[in-house]
Amino acid sequence: MFITFLRHGSVAALLVGAAIEAVAFLPGWIAFSPVLVLLGALMFYLSEYGMHRFAFHAPPLSWPVARKLQHRLHYDHHVEPNRLDLLFLPIWFLVPNLAVATGLFALIFGAEASLSALFGMMLAILHYEWVHYVAHIPYQPRTRFGRWIKQYHLRHHFISEKHWFGVSNPTLDGVFGTFRGPDASEKSATTRKLYS
Repeated sequence: MFITFLRHGSVAALLVGAAIEAVAFLPGWIAFSPVLVLLGALMFYLSEYGMHRFAFHAPPLSWPVARKLQHRLHYDHHVEPNRLDLLFLPIWFLVPNLAVATGLFALIFGAEASLSALFGMMLAILHYEWVHYVAHIPYQPRTRFGRWIKQYHLRHHFISEKHWFGVSNPTLDGVFGTFRGPDASEKSATTRKLYS
């Protein structure tokens, strides 16, 4: 199970990036700010919810290339939720987004401080990828919370695509009114075919 998780390009890239930063931290080549590591992680969790709800579930765009991207990034994942090649963030999407986010942190806090934020973002994305992976494979998590978060995400795929956008962190569903209990939503006819 864990080996399959590691085989996906974005996961391997994130692990290598986080390991490089950790190795550079040990001899003191870079300094981590725990506050900025946390801020980077929080920024990812905010973007996880926002991108999932407002970009990945956006109506189809008129430009064919953009529509193809929408299908690869999320629509096709709803059609075939257990296909692992559609599950993980593609590296061509992940790297530019991390670069832009790190650049924004560098503009605000300085280049060295942005490395702390990048580390936090990479750890948060790894957490997201793991939770998302476990939700979609035939595996029963051992902890009560693990089982709950798996069912929480699967409701988004099999009950209603209009709720439960927080894949690895449901907090913002509560903040923005998209949190529902397991029986609180009517079953949607379009969970598998977004905008069809």
